[in-house]
Amino acid sequence: MTAPVPASEHTRSGQLTNEELAQARLFLQQTLNSVIGATKLLSEAQWNYKPAPEQWSIAQNLDHIVAVQERVLGMLAQLADAPAAPAGRDPQVVDAIVIHRFPTRLGKFTAPEFIQPADQIVPAERLDRLQSNCLRFSDALDSIPGLRDHLLEAPPLKAVSKGEHTVMDGYQWILAEAAHTERHAKQMLEVIADPGFPA
Repeated sequence: MTAPVPASEHTRSGQLTNEELAQARLFLQQTLNSVIGATKLLSEAQWNYKPAPEQWSIAQNLDHIVAVQERVLGMLAQLADAPAAPAGRDPQVVDAIVIHRFPTRLGKFTAPEFIQPADQIVPAERLDRLQSNCLRFSDALDSIPGLRDHLLEAPPLKAVSKGEHTVMDGYQWILAEAAHTERHAKQMLEVIADPGFPA
């Protein structure tokens, strides 16, 4: 990804610039493509292979991505009821953290119980939901007013920034969803690179 789009008076009024819209749509598409590429033509054994008992399979990573997508979509639907962003807030620092630090695999975090992978996973169904959800995020960029105007608690940001930042606006949550997808696409590739991965 390129550097975050500079903030502007237009952005601070809650509306997104054309550059911000393009950035988010590109990030969503790139990360979707990463998952589709990593999972193309996998056999059942490959979908379900786990390098170690405590590690997730590719199917489990996919299920987790979809669960997080749908949780974020639910949060965005309630965005108007969230606390207002302070006047004069500059979102660039948090934008940069989301874009550049969320996708890295240097730090490992345990997913909360409510977004742990399901016991039964049908990969084709999850891939359909993945693509549908990406379209819903793209639509949200246009259909949800004031994505910059309200702030939601963001435990992932708090963890990555070591408590320096704790809230994200709606636009940043959309970027974060794409960054999270990229992170788990990388985890899928780690599974494929494992010496024991089925042929």
